[in-house]
Amino acid sequence: MAVMTIRGLDDDVRDKLRIRAAEHGRSMEAEARAILTEAVESPAERTLVDALLQMRAALGGLELEIPARTDHTRDPFA
Repeated sequence: MAVMTIRGLDDDVRDKLRIRAAEHGRSMEAEARAILTEAVESPAERTLVDALLQMRAALGGLELEIPARTDHTRDPFA
């Protein structure tokens, strides 16, 4: 197995990693491995919906404003 050192990591990122690791019941090192593995394993199979759900979870929820519908119809063949 390889060993990697990450220099110059912001304290804020380290603190968030510590919290995320605790939420998942693992060490910071195990959490970093899981994040890196997920990031490089199969990016082509990751859908937009998966990415949006992950972003929503990371932000603690997401509220989107749904625009009002209009009665304007457009001929798709015009």
